[in-house]
Amino acid sequence: MSKKVAVIMGSDSDFPVVSPAIRRLKQFGIPVEARVMSAHRTPEAAAEFSKNAEKDGFGVIIAAAGKAAHLAGVLAAHTTLPVIGIPVKSSTLDGLDALLATVQMPSGIPVATVAIDGADNAAILAAQMLALSDESIAKQLHQMKVDMEQGVAKKNEALQQKVAEL
Repeated sequence: MSKKVAVIMGSDSDFPVVSPAIRRLKQFGIPVEARVMSAHRTPEAAAEFSKNAEKDGFGVIIAAAGKAAHLAGVLAAHTTLPVIGIPVKSSTLDGLDALLATVQMPSGIPVATVAIDGADNAAILAAQMLALSDESIAKQLHQMKVDMEQGVAKKNEALQQKVAEL
C-alpha cells in the first residue's frame, strides 16, 4: 500500500482551497488524511504531528496557510519528509504575503511551494514524489499526461476548424 499524504490546513476556512488536493489524491488511490493545525495557535500539536508523521505512515505533507503562512515551515522544521506548501489567498494582500512566507525558507528547511491556492498541483507533486517508489502511481501520472496532451490536441483541432470558417 502507498504511503499516506497529510493535508494540513491552518484553519477550517482553508478547506475549500485544499479540497481539490484531497480529491486528486483520492483519484490516484493515495490514502489522505486532512487536519486543522496552526503554526501559531497550536505549535506543539503541529510539531508533534510532524515529528511522528513518517512513523505514522505518511510520505508527504501538504500544508495550506494564508497571511503569515508559517505552517509549512513549522512542519518542515520537524521532519525529513517532503513538505509542499500551498499559499492561501487572503483578503489582505491577495495571497502574496502567504506566497512569500511559504517560499522564503531558510537553508536546511526546504518547502516546495505551489501557486497561490494551487492545491491540485500540490497533490500532483505529492503523487510524483510517491511515484518514485510506487509504480501504480507512476502509471497513473503518465496516463494523466497523455490525457492532457490529447485534450490539447482536440482543442487545437476545434480551433483550426473555427479559423478555417473565418
